[in-house]
Amino acid sequence: MPGAVVTGAGGGIGLATARQLAGRGFAVHVTDVDGAAATRAADEIGGSTWAGELDVTDAEACRTAAAAASERDGGLAVWVNNAGILLPGAVHEQDSAAHRTMLEVNTLGTFNGTLAALELMRTAGSGHVINIISLAGLVAAPGEVAYSASKHAAMAFTLGTLYDLRRSGVTGINISAVCPDGVWSPMIDGKLDDPHAAASFSGTMLMPEQVAERVVGLLDRPRALVTIPRWRGALIRVFDAFPSVMTRLLPFMLKDAQRRQRRFKREVEAGRWPPG
Repeated sequence: MPGAVVTGAGGGIGLATARQLAGRGFAVHVTDVDGAAATRAADEIGGSTWAGELDVTDAEACRTAAAAASERDGGLAVWVNNAGILLPGAVHEQDSAAHRTMLEVNTLGTFNGTLAALELMRTAGSGHVINIISLAGLVAAPGEVAYSASKHAAMAFTLGTLYDLRRSGVTGINISAVCPDGVWSPMIDGKLDDPHAAASFSGTMLMPEQVAERVVGLLDRPRALVTIPRWRGALIRVFDAFPSVMTRLLPFMLKDAQRRQRRFKREVEAGRWPPG
């Protein structure tokens, strides 16, 4: 049974992805900085799923997790870097500790997990690393600037590492960046009253299962970059290409984002969201 590791899998996208990988026959190593959350997730999924506490900012711990999955399951086929943290705020008002935390988790965590997986995958000659980035990795997000910067760095690292593998003649290993719009997950559902987080409510609000489905689908049809939904990715690129236009439109865009944020809060309080 092929082995897979998912970071930040105690809830949200990570849990949904671990569940779908298990459904595809993978022995999934569910990891999270909260070991108890990882254990609950693994117990919920069942089967060959197993849990472990993992701080992705610790490079050696990531290598240990990769080795454990490989030894237990006869090889490491998939590594999903999902662990992330969002601390909204005006960047000039935040302290350096907030900036450092997001860079360490979102950026270095992606570095550490990817490189730990590649150590084993390069020996085997095959494997797939999938990094959950964000649309904020494609455009500067007002109110979430340090988060966006950390995701831009993770994006450059993801695509650049794929390019380095290819120029080195490695063709059996795939690396993918997945950039979803806002996702209703523990990272965002506590920010309904935070005006700095309005950008996360500006587009399509996705459920974790929708993202997980696209993540796992990459194993059948690998792609370097996936935006969810696709139209939002195209729109974001336009804004990124013309920052002067973005600057002029920003007051109107933020007003609409804050309206959407208030609407989500009303839906949540009325019990109409999340669906199902």
